[in-house]
Amino acid sequence: MVLLWTVISCKSEKKEVETHQQPNIILIMADDLGFETLGVNGSNSYTTPKLDRLAREGMRFTHCYSTPLCTPSRVQLMTGKYNFRNYIGFGMLDPNEKTFGHYLKEEGYTTFVAGKWQLLGNGHQQELAGNRVGTMPNAAGFDEFCLWQVDERGSRYKDPLLSTSKKGIQEYPGRFGPDIFVDEINAFMRSNKDQPFFVYYPMVLTHDPFVPTPENPEFMDFDANSKTNDPKYFGEMVQYMDRLLGRLVAEVETLGIRENTLIMFVGDNGTDRDVTSVINNESLKGHKGYTTNAGTHVPFIASWPGHIKSGSINDNLIDFTDFLPTLMETAAQKKLGQDVTDGLSFYPQLVGEDYTPRDWIFCHYAPNWGKFENKRYVQDKSWKLYESGALYDLSSDGLEQQPLVLEEQPPHVKERVETFKKVLAEYR
Repeated sequence: MVLLWTVISCKSEKKEVETHQQPNIILIMADDLGFETLGVNGSNSYTTPKLDRLAREGMRFTHCYSTPLCTPSRVQLMTGKYNFRNYIGFGMLDPNEKTFGHYLKEEGYTTFVAGKWQLLGNGHQQELAGNRVGTMPNAAGFDEFCLWQVDERGSRYKDPLLSTSKKGIQEYPGRFGPDIFVDEINAFMRSNKDQPFFVYYPMVLTHDPFVPTPENPEFMDFDANSKTNDPKYFGEMVQYMDRLLGRLVAEVETLGIRENTLIMFVGDNGTDRDVTSVINNESLKGHKGYTTNAGTHVPFIASWPGHIKSGSINDNLIDFTDFLPTLMETAAQKKLGQDVTDGLSFYPQLVGEDYTPRDWIFCHYAPNWGKFENKRYVQDKSWKLYESGALYDLSSDGLEQQPLVLEEQPPHVKERVETFKKVLAEYR
């Protein structure tokens, strides 16, 4: 389909031309959905058959970590950089930043974004020295969009107020916002199935307010302007999210492009603190906003028939900065340098090539929202060191209730801590 590189054989002087067919890429990110919410991850509280199937047909990651809050995670995901480099404030994307939308457009992709934007600022944050702060979808590298919370808020669920590149801002009485996003994504794919496309779908589900979905008889008479926000609806919102994922995958299959489409699903941070779930028969309260495992450990699934081995389980560390370099290597076999991204491409892990896994994950957390504290830390799957010096054993204390005394730890832990200290100093 597209000629991207030439390989010279070591066994012959003849030049062999190898073509790389650029795959379509769909990146879906659920809102406030921790690792514990998916059936395939051991959830006893919710059923997610479509996502479970996606995992069985592809690769399920067990150690993907985000930041604890939505905007910092989104900025990191879209730019491939740690937040101390470019996070200018809650609900804002620095207009000078280059996103995966820009990069993929440069490689010939048609780009589309649907769902939650929240990157143009709000309230007093919209102005800095008299100027609006943030980035519009087109300026962030997207050809078309259908979004909630671009420059007006309104409802995201029933009777949604949405902004689209074709119709501008309008309300959709009686409709459910998440349905419209999937309708628009599917229409975009039908129009662009014969050329490489990139769909970024930052869902509004499962963020509060917790409200009835169209599967619930209460939806018909539900007042979208009410102050309803009841966690009892969280379970059905998870299940509706799963159905929407199923609709997207079904459309890709109907279009006959499934084997040339990489689909990735990830959460943006931990589950809401008002929600308590059961995973592997143990209760876990959501910890969105906080830097514990319950606030940062998110589900991640990647599926690409013929390229990713079915039923794969990946226990390696994945950082949100890793997505941009992975998308570029997937799209164009290009490796981004450290001057462009802090991330490490996990593309080789997807397709079974040789790779060096991450040794640690770094997080600079300056939320600029609520009463959450600024924190910096480095972790691997077992140990976590904060810049303050607090040390935790994540294998036995994921909620970080028992800080350890470094001097009392065995030599291998002290050696690990020294590595973490060097990382913290490097990113100072």
